[in-house]
Amino acid sequence: MKSEIIKLGKNVLVAFLLVSGVLVAQESKVNVKESKLTVLGTSNLHDWHANAEVMSGKGTFVSEGNTLKEVKSLNFVLTSEGLKSGKSGMDKNTYKALKTETYKNIEFKLLSVAKITKKSEGVFAVETQGNLTICGVTKKVNQTFTVKVTGGKYLLSGKQTIDMTTYGIEPPTALMGTIKTGKDVTADFSVTYN
Repeated sequence: MKSEIIKLGKNVLVAFLLVSGVLVAQESKVNVKESKLTVLGTSNLHDWHANAEVMSGKGTFVSEGNTLKEVKSLNFVLTSEGLKSGKSGMDKNTYKALKTETYKNIEFKLLSVAKITKKSEGVFAVETQGNLTICGVTKKVNQTFTVKVTGGKYLLSGKQTIDMTTYGIEPPTALMGTIKTGKDVTADFSVTYN
């Protein structure tokens, strides 16, 4: 008798969820093959960039169909020596500046979501605050990014400008200091969680 009541209760719950909209909380991981992050910088000689080849992360998103309702958790980890410019000398200077022998990763961890705004069908602007850790230094940053919800995937895209000196990083130089990089870099990202 007790098992029949439990079974009836489950059936009623399933029927209710089918009739009403279904909210789905889904833990997702970074899909590296569908993700891209590029660090853009300047110098007194020319602009430069480095692409992230090693990254990971997890997020828990709550959606109803293609409507984003909530971002419960989010983290993103970039392996510092996974940044590649295509120029070994420049990469070596970057790793030295990032102190990669001691600090292997750069990480963003969500603290709170201030606002989710629908931009178009399945596309949302998400205003957040999180901790960004670089070279062992953690700072709170405000980060607004776009989330496109489609078929169980969450595509996050946006840009974040970072003043390297606030993380104790001396902007790299080359050729005995004659080439100097600017203190600001921009992370331009398009990262898929599924």
